[in-house]
Amino acid sequence: MLHRHPFLSLLTGAYLVFLGWLTLTPQADHYDEAAFVQRVLDALHRRGYAESIDYARFEFLANIALFVPAGIFLLLLFGAGNWWLALAAAVAMTVGIESLQTQIPGRVPDDRDIFANGLGAAIGIAVALVLTLPATLRRRRRRSTLAAGSY
Repeated sequence: MLHRHPFLSLLTGAYLVFLGWLTLTPQADHYDEAAFVQRVLDALHRRGYAESIDYARFEFLANIALFVPAGIFLLLLFGAGNWWLALAAAVAMTVGIESLQTQIPGRVPDDRDIFANGLGAAIGIAVALVLTLPATLRRRRRRSTLAAGSY
């Protein structure tokens, strides 16, 4: 599978390295980032936008968004027929990340992150399934035509 898609494998590897760097490196006080996000949310709220989104909800939505590409990449690597394997790999990856975060200074594991990351991966898998559906249907038609012609 990986040898048939070298560019996709490279792109997936690069994204996973980024994901690892983002989630598994020690985190010093992140008050600057949190303060920036809060200022942006406050500015949006003053203008009447995104009033229902507080910092906790923003962080939850960011965790979902972070794993959408993971779901897409994993589905493309494993194939549409193995969508369940892509989802299992994404969930295993997020459980691993949250488990490792217990040992990393400044990181706080959270069970909600497992749900959010899994949801993001599932959304990514669904998007990839929809985008690859025409090619999947063409391959199935071609196989059935070849099978019917071999009799």
